[in-house]
Amino acid sequence: MYAILDIETTGGKFDEEGITEIAIYKFDGEQIVDQFISLINPEKEIQPFVVNLTGINNGMLKNAPKFHEVAKRIVEITTDCVLVAHNANFDNRILTTEFRRLGFNFIRETLCTVELSQKLLPEQNSYKLGKLCRALGIPLSGRHRADGDAIATVQLFKLLLNKDFEKQIIKKAIKTDNSRKLAPKLLNILDDLPAKPGLFYVYDNTRTILYIGKGKNIKKTVNQLFLRTSKKAKVLQNSVVSVTYEVTGSELIALLKYIEELKINKPKFNFKQKPNFNKIEFSNPNLLIIDKGRSVGEKSVILIEDNIFKGFCYTNLTQQITNIEILKTLISPMDNSVYNRSTIKKYLERNSVEKLIRF
Repeated sequence: MYAILDIETTGGKFDEEGITEIAIYKFDGEQIVDQFISLINPEKEIQPFVVNLTGINNGMLKNAPKFHEVAKRIVEITTDCVLVAHNANFDNRILTTEFRRLGFNFIRETLCTVELSQKLLPEQNSYKLGKLCRALGIPLSGRHRADGDAIATVQLFKLLLNKDFEKQIIKKAIKTDNSRKLAPKLLNILDDLPAKPGLFYVYDNTRTILYIGKGKNIKKTVNQLFLRTSKKAKVLQNSVVSVTYEVTGSELIALLKYIEELKINKPKFNFKQKPNFNKIEFSNPNLLIIDKGRSVGEKSVILIEDNIFKGFCYTNLTQQITNIEILKTLISPMDNSVYNRSTIKKYLERNSVEKLIRF
């Protein structure tokens, strides 16, 4: 679970700033499940340059709650969450300082979308939130206001999760408590899984991926794994402490991600993929495969250009599909292997998708 946030402050000397506005979106990796947005009375003057930047002035905050009045809500919405922010060190420092003034030790793990973007989107010219969102076609309204910046960071974080094939982001959020008995532990894991198409990842207490699975119904497929009675299955069941999942919406993307992530993560309980050396070409060298996304209004997109499979992305904006340059930026690259091309071709021969766009 993630708490994606943005904070606006009064400005001023280091560690003497006060919070003027905060927005927190609790995100489960698939959708927003809770939110808290509020102006805050910092009980001190706002620096003039900050007023010009954010539009927040002292008069607007006169009747706003003080930090101690919202502190409990902030603790509740961030408990058992990793804090995610664009320049997370700043937001975490501000929160930690405010709680310290109240005599409370506020400790949360953090992830910075600036650092993640630099690693996963190395081709970008700028990693400032505004410029990055424009380059990626992410809507950004209310710039330098907590709510606008936080919701844009949610969309950016979704994109970064898709590009993180090594699962470094998810691993940081995994709880590794293995104190429960086996049967209740497995039942509790199943309770949290969706009955949707996608992938799942089985971890041990060192946050190592032991097994990657896929299915049209994640909950059903994991349940079947837990019911197996082979020696290998029993070893896996005794080792599992956590299962994470990724809803893909598209079954084809689930297949392609499964192939890619087996190669990258090499889980010891998965069988190795058999190589396929047959030459595969598509009937149209430039093709967009549009299909269901992970939620209502979202679409999945697979890009084939010059007969080369480039990868996939998700979007809920028509402008991102029609603007091929923005689309290429959103794409999570995948291997143009014969195995992947064969998977796509066979899937299209046997299944229907929402739309095929030739360009």
